[in-house]
Amino acid sequence: MKRLFALLLVFGGAFLALAAFGSVSQAQTFNVLYAFGAGGDGAAPWAGVTLDRSGRIYGTTAEAGHGGAGTVYMLKNYHGTWQLSALHEFLPANGDGGVPQGRVVFGPDGRLYGTTTRGGASGYWGTVYRLGPPATICGSIQCYWDEAILYSFMGGHDGAAPWFVDPVFDQNGNIYGTAQQGGATGNGVVFELSKSGNAWTESVLHSFSTSEGIQPSASVLLDPAGNIWGTTSNGINQTGYGSVFELSSSGSGWNANIVHIFQGEPDGADSVSSLTMDAAGHLYGMTSFGGQSNSGSVFELSASGGSWSYAQIYNGFSGGGGPNGPLVADAAGNLYGTSWFNGAHQLGVVFKLTPNGSGGWTYSSVHDFTGGDDGSYPYGGVTFDAQGNMYGTASGGGRYGRGVVWEITP
Repeated sequence: MKRLFALLLVFGGAFLALAAFGSVSQAQTFNVLYAFGAGGDGAAPWAGVTLDRSGRIYGTTAEAGHGGAGTVYMLKNYHGTWQLSALHEFLPANGDGGVPQGRVVFGPDGRLYGTTTRGGASGYWGTVYRLGPPATICGSIQCYWDEAILYSFMGGHDGAAPWFVDPVFDQNGNIYGTAQQGGATGNGVVFELSKSGNAWTESVLHSFSTSEGIQPSASVLLDPAGNIWGTTSNGINQTGYGSVFELSSSGSGWNANIVHIFQGEPDGADSVSSLTMDAAGHLYGMTSFGGQSNSGSVFELSASGGSWSYAQIYNGFSGGGGPNGPLVADAAGNLYGTSWFNGAHQLGVVFKLTPNGSGGWTYSSVHDFTGGDDGSYPYGGVTFDAQGNMYGTASGGGRYGRGVVWEITP
């Protein structure tokens, strides 16, 4: 994670160009739906997008807006043209959050929920927020949604700086996530927000130690049994490459089980990917480094005799780190993801992994970004609609050089 953090600071969304190899998948149509930077609409969309039942697209930008700290936006198709509405512009100077790097997602109440890496009551350590349509009809062109800050991290035992974190809900409406810093040892936490009346209370379910892996930077996964799964991006003992963890409830607390410790090359390293579970209970994730040439890997965890077996299913990325997350599975069991390096033009790629029938997986490129109008350096995962169209973002490039929202149709 130290390597990734250094790159983010130096390049601010314009990363080094590195290459990947693999076959090109069957031709599909790539369309840019919106290019950021024409005005105060935001810039640097790090996260993927969320769709509603009407086909509207919701997402976040980590930069720009009138507060300079990012936006939440909605895209709606008007007679074939996608138009953007800013639902919220973050104003950290007023105690608001800032720099959202995760998606917004719909909660059980139909409102949007998200996290910010910075801002909040502390001024620095981030928030969990909620957005809903205004209570009264808005007659202006720009109608902002009403925001509520559910929790402001204070940078102590409660945690600090949720990075690429989408809120995850259980069946009771409680919210789960990770914060990369803070906690009992300062190495990050898994947290829960529970609601009582109109108030939300934060509980730290686990604080990470250097022997377990540190700096969890992605969303968590809740399995059907109520266990919590995730990854850490650094450690073990401050010198390693992170881990995959499971938290299970004991009734009076949560027990941590470290399922896999990443080993660097040729194993994985520095995972900022949340995990994906298929219908058979297998878990999939990605690492940004490690692999065949320290350029990342895709891995699988499968249950075997009461324990979990770890295997890499693809490690052929080359040129430097890049795969992030999360992976998304389609109905046929294919896996889709993005890499912010690699690709034919060394500017990022959307890729597909297909089971080959003999226990292995075949890699193919869905789209190689050129750095022109199509964008560059995709970081967030992909999202499918009911028709099989794929949507996502690129954090840079585009007509104005500040990122795009794209669509790939079969």
